[in-house]
Amino acid sequence: MRRLGPALEERDFRLWWLALLGMGTCLQMLEVAIGWEVYALHRSTLDLGLIGLAEFIPLFVLALPAGHLADRVPRRLIFAGALLLGAGVGVGLALVSAAGTTEVWAYLALAMGAGIAMALGWPAARAMPPTLVPLELLQSAMTLRSIASQIGMVVGPALGGLLYGVSPVLVYLLAAGCCLLACLSVMLMHPHPAAEISPGVDESGSSATLKSVLEGLRFVGRTQILLGAILLDLLAVLFGGAVALLPVFASSILHVGATGLGVLRAAPAVGALLAAAVLTRRPLRARAGRTLLLVVGLYGASIIVFGLSRVFLISLLALAVSGFVDLYSMNIRSTIVALAAPDRLRGRVNAVEMVFISASNQLGAFESGLAAYLVGTIPAVVGGGAITVLLALTWGRIFPELAQVDRLEDVRPPEPARAEMEMVA
Repeated sequence: MRRLGPALEERDFRLWWLALLGMGTCLQMLEVAIGWEVYALHRSTLDLGLIGLAEFIPLFVLALPAGHLADRVPRRLIFAGALLLGAGVGVGLALVSAAGTTEVWAYLALAMGAGIAMALGWPAARAMPPTLVPLELLQSAMTLRSIASQIGMVVGPALGGLLYGVSPVLVYLLAAGCCLLACLSVMLMHPHPAAEISPGVDESGSSATLKSVLEGLRFVGRTQILLGAILLDLLAVLFGGAVALLPVFASSILHVGATGLGVLRAAPAVGALLAAAVLTRRPLRARAGRTLLLVVGLYGASIIVFGLSRVFLISLLALAVSGFVDLYSMNIRSTIVALAAPDRLRGRVNAVEMVFISASNQLGAFESGLAAYLVGTIPAVVGGGAITVLLALTWGRIFPELAQVDRLEDVRPPEPARAEMEMVA
């Protein structure tokens, strides 16, 4: 376990990590199967964009209230409930597919259900690691969190793509089973009392209010290092993401079918796992801010190569490189979020981060589908990669505090008095 990461020696963190792995695998299997099945119905890139939009809407609407809930209700119970909902979505998709439904709206409704599960579960799940491991193991925990996500992104698409040829119903049911096992793992946890957030009142003594719900958003807005890191991730994936259009590349450009689609979906995660292995052995010690800007620029460049490629192997390598550098970006951002947010706001701050991430992923999928519909698939992907490179080159001037971050371990929440003065200003 120490070879994988010393944080895994903590029992509750280990159970949480397995649950996160199960949820990630489930969602990735659902996404690859839905994308292929919906595109096969009408061969419309706009339909692929609408799937991303259906997943984003509940995330956008529910994330901030869910973050407030994660600071008021035991996070373990919220996480378990979201996993049960994810299992229900998988069963629903199996029924729709078995019935031979050709209407896109049925898939859109269930994709929205998956978005609701993510909106409810992610803020609580992502806020848990700092309460499950000692501070000295937090960077290990953040790397392992990324590893769990990336393993899910490898296993989920690979299984989904391979088993789709047998039956899409089998893919959906297996995804539901993964969510149920993950839920069991969460319920076996016995977190310390400090990790269980009880219902109650906020710091001013009042009950849950709109002000309390939005406190995480205000905190991110006045903490420049947080805002810069999260906003950069949003814009980079919003413009540079190409995942939503992979069914088009697999079907019409690279001609590799559903199995090839699964391999393409898994390629970024394979690269990310390699990066996680490097980070486990050699964690970042210095120049974290400059490293973040560098890897975002390389991410954009890899997307440009992918968009121009007509060779399956080159496309795979480009996607793997994008995953490799993106893991570094995620690790830096997630560690900054964990260390710069006080525990009383951690659920709400993670909810804000999730809104940004979901905007970059799900809303980015809609942007990709719409752009491909308007200007063509290849110009949309190449142009998005170029915008990402431009962002990396200019971001240090917009957020100099982020670019100047050296050791991640030195990041701390802002002083209360300083935060209040900035808020008043």
